[in-house]
Amino acid sequence: MCVGVPGRIADIRQDGSLRMGIVDFGGATREVCLSYVDGEAGIGDFVIVHAGFAISVLNEREAERSLRLLNELDTSVDIP
Repeated sequence: MCVGVPGRIADIRQDGSLRMGIVDFGGATREVCLSYVDGEAGIGDFVIVHAGFAISVLNEREAERSLRLLNELDTSVDIP
């Protein structure tokens, strides 16, 4: 199973032929390749990120729902 995590684009830059961005995941930021969503996503937009690549754009409502569900999973797992 693979998990994509929603984050908000904070900055965008061009790195050669790749469109790259800084994505904020609730306070933690990471550099992410935006080439797969090229032209669809801008600063302030939410994207689903998997393995360092933005793979789709989300509206804010979808992003909040996904984050809420991920938080619920985190609190419901009992690890010995």
